Amino acid sequence: ATENLTLKLNIFKQLSEVCDHNTILATNTSSISITQIAASVVHPERVIGMHFMNPVPIMKLVEIIRGYNTTNEVTKTIMDLSVKLGKIPTEVNDYPGFVANRILMPMINEAIETLYNKVAGVQEIDTVMKLGMGHPMGPLQLADFIGLDVCLAILNVMYDGFKNPKYAPCPLLVNMVMAGKLGAKSGEGFYDYAESKKAEKVSKQFS
Repeated sequence: ATENLTLKLNIFKQLSEVCDHNTILATNTSSISITQIAASVVHPERVIGMHFMNPVPIMKLVEIIRGYNTTNEVTKTIMDLSVKLGKIPTEVNDYPGFVANRILMPMINEAIETLYNKVAGVQEIDTVMKLGMGHPMGPLQLADFIGLDVCLAILNVMYDGFKNPKYAPCPLLVNMVMAGKLGAKSGEGFYDYAESKKAEKVSKQFS
């Protein structure tokens, strides 16, 4: 299920109809309101957010997001489950973007603005952030791996939620998504992944 509010509401409405009322319902949303999702469910106190960081097999953090009605018991159960999964859970409250994306997405958006304004190129921007700020991956490469459509959806959720222009997505991001340049999953975003895959296939043929 993508970062699509209508899709998530439909899924949780169906879950509410087929699951026992004691069943905890968790969503891996990265920005959509847990309280809003819970409003489509009978017994909304059992709805909670589990935002796994990407890439999931490597990253330890899980944001545990409490909706307005989420109970302490449900929160503790999900915190304990996260630990059993080998993750480090961190409890946050239900506001657009939560903590991770409220801070991360404006940074990614600003990197796209920097490219859009021709301050520097893609590799130069990523190099500055990796070597100068100690980031393991540059913001433009990270955006490609997250999915540019997902980045745009998260920014739109925050812009709609806060009505603050600092969350307005860069026109370049909007245009790239409309053009189908979604990052690694589409083969092209700020970097060209189709070419690297071709090179990898050629290399395997001669190895």
